[in-house]
Amino acid sequence: MTHHVILGAGPAGVIAAETIRKHAPKDQITVIGDENESPYSRMAIPYLLIGKVGEEGTHLRHTEGHFEKLNITIKRGVRAKLLDSAKRTIELSDGNTIAFDKLLIATGSSPATPPIPGIKGPGVHSCWTLADARAIANLAKPGAKVLQMGAGFIGCIIMEALQQRGVELSVVEMGDRMVPRMMGPTAGGMIKDWCETKGVKVYTGAKVEAIERGTSAEPGLLGKIAAVVGLGSSAMPTGKMTVRLSTGQQLEADLVISATGVRPNIGFLENSGVRCLVGVLTDEHLQTNVPGIYAAGDCAEAFDKVSGKTIVSAIQPNAAEQARVAALNMVGQTAELNGVTQINVLDTLGLISSSFGNWEGLAGGEHVELTDKANHKHLSLQFKGDQMVGCNSVGWTDHVGVMRGLVEGQVNLGEWKDRLMADPTKLMDAYLSAAQGQGHWAGAADGRRRA
Repeated sequence: MTHHVILGAGPAGVIAAETIRKHAPKDQITVIGDENESPYSRMAIPYLLIGKVGEEGTHLRHTEGHFEKLNITIKRGVRAKLLDSAKRTIELSDGNTIAFDKLLIATGSSPATPPIPGIKGPGVHSCWTLADARAIANLAKPGAKVLQMGAGFIGCIIMEALQQRGVELSVVEMGDRMVPRMMGPTAGGMIKDWCETKGVKVYTGAKVEAIERGTSAEPGLLGKIAAVVGLGSSAMPTGKMTVRLSTGQQLEADLVISATGVRPNIGFLENSGVRCLVGVLTDEHLQTNVPGIYAAGDCAEAFDKVSGKTIVSAIQPNAAEQARVAALNMVGQTAELNGVTQINVLDTLGLISSSFGNWEGLAGGEHVELTDKANHKHLSLQFKGDQMVGCNSVGWTDHVGVMRGLVEGQVNLGEWKDRLMADPTKLMDAYLSAAQGQGHWAGAADGRRRA
């Protein structure tokens, strides 16, 4: 009987475990999760903060006893410390060692904490775990002054949840625009303008240099106690913080949220023999360079056919597909990953934006832009030869699936390329004419459903 060990109890780990069980009813399956929580989706945390769902609504599976009925063992509150790929064992944080026949690394990622003085003190939180959400909900009361570091994809999702809680929100982004890794200058600037009309103060081209905690002017009971023990009342911290920016500005905050990016959880793989770059390198079967060891989700670095390179693309549709492919290969079937989806569709306080493929363009390529700032609309298309290789859009919601289909399908547009250069709004017409004739229609329909 094969023992499958899955490191990570997020969407990739859960989908892989269920897929293995479906195709290998008698195999042993153990899932290792580093939180003392039922498996849940991080993407649901903003909805928890808004109040649209309770904590149970973040859980990946809602049927009581779901994993027990599938004979899937979940070990909670432990993580991998060391992988010995030669002995096929994993040393865990609780001191135990677990042996495996097949291994899936689905350890996800963790917030990247910048080295800022004061960032590790009270009142500063990431928005990554259910524990973080509980702490934020306790502090982000109506009227509270909240400062968020980072205006990337994750930051914008968190920002909406905070704004709906009625806080006074300020956002600090070191890039020259919002969502700089997803949007070009025009699109990112439009999103910033939109947020400011909604009452959010946005500081771009700025970095947080320090987080300072105030001291109590009035001794009070705690201050008197401090004075008695020789500390003095001035040593007593208050709940308020002063955040100093690189621009020289100082902002007051009751709560600081760090949303400055994430890094794959791959530290335990050092000296394991498993090859890593940014993430865990995998082939088209999601297998690493070590036979029988696979990776999926936010920690996996997989080949992207559009860009022609390996990338870590930390979005849930990729995690789900990678987990499915890895699991099928773990039980002896042959399955291949068609490619990594470079897709981001973002709702920022009601303004829909999207980014696909090589949205910055390729060397020697052409591009066309159409901007209507008055109506909050922007469209940027990037071409290489007669193929559309990437795009940005703001306020264009009707053609999201078509954009994805054209980029991922690597559709040869022929004469439609020049027509789109003259009028980029003709995306649907171009797709119906060029892509349908090349057998890409099903992909576009699927793109509309998933986007």
